Amino acid sequence: MLRFPGQGPSNPDDVVIGPLDLAARVDEALAVQAVAFGLGAEEVAVRRQIVLRHLSHPGARALGATTPRGRLVGFVYGMPNDRTHWWSTVVEPYLRAQGHESWLDDSFVITELHVHPHYQNRGIGRSLITTITDGATEPRSILSAIDTDSPARGLYHSLGYEDLARQVLFPSAPKPYAVMGAPLPLRRR
Repeated sequence: MLRFPGQGPSNPDDVVIGPLDLAARVDEALAVQAVAFGLGAEEVAVRRQIVLRHLSHPGARALGATTPRGRLVGFVYGMPNDRTHWWSTVVEPYLRAQGHESWLDDSFVITELHVHPHYQNRGIGRSLITTITDGATEPRSILSAIDTDSPARGLYHSLGYEDLARQVLFPSAPKPYAVMGAPLPLRRR
């Protein structure tokens, strides 16, 4: 069951969605990402520095999914997109080639969204992404996901995200990505 802070009594199966001090809990969040995404220790160390750098950008914010005992089992973070950010500079040529370069403006980018595998398929990822984008002032959202049929891409499509560019290659990433975009607010079921 999902709850939001202040909504009724908890039970042992509840997962609460709420604000997350990601800088203070970065190691817990990256442990979730490592399990969900299959990352090794070296990659986690690199991503730790990236996450902490991202949190310094204006408008960056994070939400977490925690158990009643405080265990972090999922998280999302994002920020208003900036064309000078590394991610934007990589995806821009792909978006331009598809006629979608304007999506880099006035968009809230979902930087990371991960749920521990034992907690997947419970609506946690959906709640995290819809809640964080509900707070965005931008009229649309963009993100990148591994370019394969996956539960994550299925979730994004169900929320209204459409493929803007496919087969996007990031340096050092072993698999191509798809860049996806959706108008806000996201579509509900």
